[in-house]
This record gives sequence, C-alpha cells and structure tokens, in this order.
Amino acid sequence: MNNMKIAIVVLCIVIAGFNLSCSSEKAQGLESYEVVVYGANSAGIIAAYTAKTMGKSVLLIEPSQHLGGLTTGGLGYTDIGNKYAVTGLSRDFYRRLGDHYGKFEQWIFEPSVAKRTFQDYLDRAGIDVQYEYRLTGVEKEDGFIREIELEKANDPGREPRRVAGKMFIDATYEGDLMALSGVSYAIGRESNEVYGETYNGVQLMTGHQFPDGIDPYNTPGEPSSGLLWGVSEDELEPDGTGDDKIQAYNYRICLTNDPANRVEITEPEGYDPGMFDLLVRLFEAQPDKKSLNNYFIWSHMPNNKTDINNRGGFSTDMIGMNHDYPEGDYERRQEIIDAHTHYTKSLLYFYKTDPRVPEEIQEQIQEWGYPKDEYIDNGHWTPQLYVREVRRMIGEYVMTQANCVGDEVVEDGIGMAAYTMDSHNIQRIVIEKEGKKMVKNEGNVEIGGFGPYPIAYRSIIPKSEEAKNLLVPAAMSASHIAFGSIRMEPVFMVLGQSAAVAANMAIDEGLPVQEVDVPALQEELETNPLADGSTADILVDNEDTARVTFNGNWEMRSRGGYGPSFLVVGTSGESSARFSPVIREAGKYGVYVYFSRVADASTKTNVLLGDGYEEHEMVIEEEDIRVEGQTSGEWVHLGDFDLKPDTSPFVEVSNKDADGAVVADAVLWVPVR
Repeated sequence: MNNMKIAIVVLCIVIAGFNLSCSSEKAQGLESYEVVVYGANSAGIIAAYTAKTMGKSVLLIEPSQHLGGLTTGGLGYTDIGNKYAVTGLSRDFYRRLGDHYGKFEQWIFEPSVAKRTFQDYLDRAGIDVQYEYRLTGVEKEDGFIREIELEKANDPGREPRRVAGKMFIDATYEGDLMALSGVSYAIGRESNEVYGETYNGVQLMTGHQFPDGIDPYNTPGEPSSGLLWGVSEDELEPDGTGDDKIQAYNYRICLTNDPANRVEITEPEGYDPGMFDLLVRLFEAQPDKKSLNNYFIWSHMPNNKTDINNRGGFSTDMIGMNHDYPEGDYERRQEIIDAHTHYTKSLLYFYKTDPRVPEEIQEQIQEWGYPKDEYIDNGHWTPQLYVREVRRMIGEYVMTQANCVGDEVVEDGIGMAAYTMDSHNIQRIVIEKEGKKMVKNEGNVEIGGFGPYPIAYRSIIPKSEEAKNLLVPAAMSASHIAFGSIRMEPVFMVLGQSAAVAANMAIDEGLPVQEVDVPALQEELETNPLADGSTADILVDNEDTARVTFNGNWEMRSRGGYGPSFLVVGTSGESSARFSPVIREAGKYGVYVYFSRVADASTKTNVLLGDGYEEHEMVIEEEDIRVEGQTSGEWVHLGDFDLKPDTSPFVEVSNKDADGAVVADAVLWVPVR
C-alpha cells in the first residue's frame, strides 16, 4: 500500500472515530457549558446573568419550580445592614425595584415584583432556567468537576441528565453541589474555642425569649405528664459548647388586608390546636401584650401586603424541627418543608379562631388573608422556606467573628457584609432556675455595633485539593456566628456576581479558581459593576480624604450612616463639607446626597451644587426625607446634570441657616440610564 492510500485509510479511521465519539456523546446526552450555575435563587440569578453578559455559555439549574429564592419568597423587608455594602448588580436590582415603585432605590417590595425583576435580568441575557432538575451525582478528575448528573424532580425515573462544565457555581442555600463534590463543610455551631470566638456555640440569651416561670409540662408541675408540643428533652449545655444543631427556619409570610385581593385564612388539614398550648401560657404570662406586633414582626409592604417574621418566645420560627434538613435526602427535606407549612398555616388559623387568643389580637388578624395576586401557582402561599443556615463550606479561608468586628481585615475582599451577627433560636428546652422548672429558647444571638467589612475571595472557593473549578457564594465558608452576619440576600447577590466574574477570569486564563488574580478581580468588580461595560457610579464618601474637604467642627459618628462613618455638626460657627468627584466620561448624571437620621436634625439643610460651569443653591427639607425599612438614612435626588471631564463639579453641605444637626455623609453621581 503506497503512502497516499495509507494516509487515506488513517484519515478515514480518525474521522470514523471522531464520529463514533460524537455519536456516543450525543447518545449519552452529555451537554457542555462554560459556566454551570446550580440554584436559581438571588445569588444564582445574578451569577448566571453576569457570566452570560461577559460572554460565556451558561446553564442555570433550579431544583424546584421557584425563581428567586427568599427575595421572591416573601422576604421583602430587606435585611440591609448598611447600604454601602450593597454593590454592583445587587444594588442595580434594588434600583430596578425603585423604577417600578417610582423611587431611586426600593428595599421594601412585593414578591411578584421581585420575581418579575429577576426574570427581566434573565430575559435580557437570554437565559432559560432549567426547573425541577436536582443533583444526584458529581464526576471529578484531577480535582476538577467534569460533569454533574441530574434527575427530574417530578419524574426521577427518567434517564438522568448529564452536564459538563468548565466552571461550576453552587448558588444553593443548601450547598448540595459543594457537598457531593467532596468539599469539606460544617453543620451547626462550632464551639467558641475552634476560632477563638465569643458568640458561637450554645448561647442562652434574652432575645426572642419566654419570661421566667412558664411551665413546660402538659400538666403544670408534673414532669410525668410529658412536655408540651415543641419543647425538647435535650439538656442545656454550657455556653460556647459546639453542636450540630441549626437555627430555626420559618416562612416570611405575605398577607394582605385589601378585601378585593384577600383569600381567607382557613383551617389546614390535620389542624391541631394543641400545638399552641405553650403559646397560650405565654399569653397568660404577659396579659398586657395585646397586639399582633407583640408576637410577630408585622412589616408592611406596598399595596397593603406584609412581610411577617418571627418575634418573641413563640412565633413563626418552628424551633428545633429542622435539624435533619442539611443532610436529609430530597424526601426528608420535603417532609420538613411540609411540616413548617402546616405549622405556619395552623398558627395563623389558631390566631384567627381559637377562643384562647386574647380578644384584641384576634380582632386585629381578622382583616388579613392570603393575597390573590401572589404565588398564584402555589395556592397563594410562598414555596420558599426560609432556610437560614444549612451547610457552610470550610474553604480556603473561614470568615469568623474577628472579621465581623474588624479585629481581622482580609485583603482579598470581593464584597462586603454589614449586618448584625444574628442567629435565631436553635432549641426550646427546660431549664431549672431558683428551684423551678421552666421553658426557655436557646441559640438567639444579636450582636451588632460594627461597620461594613470585606468578605474574602478565599471564603467562596474550596481548598485547592478538594475542587479546582467550583465557587460557592451562598453556602460559603464562615463560622456559624459570622455566617449569621453575612447570610443576607443583598450580600448573596454581591457574592454571586463576584463568583461569576472569577469564573470568567479562570476560564479565560485556564486557571483553577484558587489561582485567579484577586487584585484584577477586585478591579473588574469596581470598574465594571454592572458587568456590561457601562459607566460606573461615582461615590464620594466622607472618609475619602482625597475627594472631601471639611471646614468647621464636624463630629464623626460610627453607627447609622452610609459606610463606616458619617459626620455631624451643630448650628454654631460656619461649617461645610465639599465632595468632589472625578468625571472620566461625559454624560448626564443624577446627583444624590445621603442623609442619615440623627436626633435633633435640622429642619433644612443648605446644599451647594457645582456642575463644572454653574453653581446651584438648594435647600433640602427634613420633612421630605422619607427613611423606610432596615436603614437609618436615604438618598435625596438633587437633579440630573450634564457633566464633563476636566471640570470641577462638587456638592457642598453646610450648616448655613440650620436650626439643628446637619449631616455630611456621602454623595453619589449616577449615570442616567
């Protein structure tokens, strides 16, 4: 056979082999994407949108039928902590909610509005969510996840779906992809000794607590009669002791008092009023508390709706009933979800109908019902249980209490947190005090007083030897008590975006996630905050000494402002603070001044704005500054102005003509969309 014939034969064999390989892969149903995102909650949506906007092929998988996680699941009264910590697409999300409600930013919103806003991100990026596909297996090679196996939740007997990816992002609250990938993780509370903390482990505190003296037994004073429903037989361990118990879950309940939009609260199947005998004893122990707000955090949302959360000793938290959830299979988790649904609907029906409920409270709840226009495909009930904490990765770096309070500051920050170190109660037990047995809740911690702090890039990536192409923005690496500060929806969105940008860089450079150039990642997040190359906001905070000039006797305060601090001055003398941005791109900018709420605030604040050509004097009336939600301040729009580089625009706040305290905090120049 001559060389030409040999070459032809070899070529035919190669082509045949290639075709066989392709046919085999197609037959096996292997799909391939550059970025695979598991979990279409807030973190997952923002991660997928970011990756797709930056030019990568993306698959977004959601194990349930629900889009948006807790942000669309009833948590409309946003846990902010400090708006300074909310950056990038996370901040953009709340501004797009503001567009809907006719405001600059909106932090209090209806579930359906949040869902439409998330869907708009996906539609603009051309992303179709793959619903009801849940993880059953992970294949790794040399530390890289090569493919994952999925089953259809409503048809698990169907042929498994196999998906390959260059990078994987586990955005789920549960951290299922992380766990199946062989990555180390923690469940429950570390002892204080593990990371040198103060507020981890067992903590018997006064928050959301029973008053002394409430008897835990079915027949008061008789242990042989058994414990009331919801009280555990476990004994109280010493403060700081670690365990594998997790903080309580609940539902953030959306109700309405609009008669035209209300569905009545009815008796759930299997209703047992005996579940609430302990609550009746709480009523009896505090007869002066005769408002729904004594037993619920009853937050009002737009259009006559609510976001209801836990308050007090006995409320919406189903304490101690979720400890199997983190390691439970899909069936066991669904049992726990169903039990929480039954408990919460029963609680509402109990308040509405049981004669043991104080009359004043029962009258108050009669006007409330489920909203017709929310969760239409789920009986007007949220499909998202508030799973506050499930698994927590033990990654390259573990965020701890030291990070929260500023004793340790990381240099690889790719987002910030600012919320109180917050844990809901973990167990309801019997203690003995002054010779008497009584019921108490254990595990509630609420420790704040610190400013925004950076979250390490290393805390969203596994150890190098465990997985090289996985990022975990939600079930991230933190101790129990630090996670309690970080685990807020705006922060999860920030970390989702950071994870996607890191994945994009790792793909482009052919690197494991552990070798991503962190300074370059930080630069990208700062200069391209919307991931689309658009002009970034220009923020000048009072701590930016290069861009702020002060005259007079300003007093610095560290709590309640935008960012780490803000400044206050009284009426004596002449004091001013001038904020000067650097304009790099010509265009129209909306100019906003941040006003933090202070005691004895001046009824008016004089502001001088320079657009680089003219000066505009304005007076801001204190009564026009409307502060809503979990925040102590608000942006005030001064107007839209055409600005150009190489000019000297500024905003100057002064105490001219003030009759009380004047604030100088932050000024924002926002490119007009």
